[in-house]
Amino acid sequence: MVPLHSYLILSAILFSIGTIGVLIRRNAIVIFMCVEMMLNAVNLTFIALSRQLGNIDGQIFVFFVMTVAAAEAAVGLALMIAYYKNRESIDVEDIKLMKL
Repeated sequence: MVPLHSYLILSAILFSIGTIGVLIRRNAIVIFMCVEMMLNAVNLTFIALSRQLGNIDGQIFVFFVMTVAAAEAAVGLALMIAYYKNRESIDVEDIKLMKL
């Protein structure tokens, strides 16, 4: 049986990698994947603590987080594809300069 602190350490490492990726990278798709990695790190923490405490509240919350993340992924990727068709780039600097 794997101890709880191993799951929490792995989750902290994954969340840190995702945070660094969001702060450093300029490609919108890579930033999007890093945000998804951060969400999965939090989900891992919820599952580990739910298992440790012996209830399913964390697992239910993970189900809802994954549902929202899937909807966010669909909308986010659709927006990126539409932007790429118009501008031929998905660089964050180009998106930041976009005005309404």
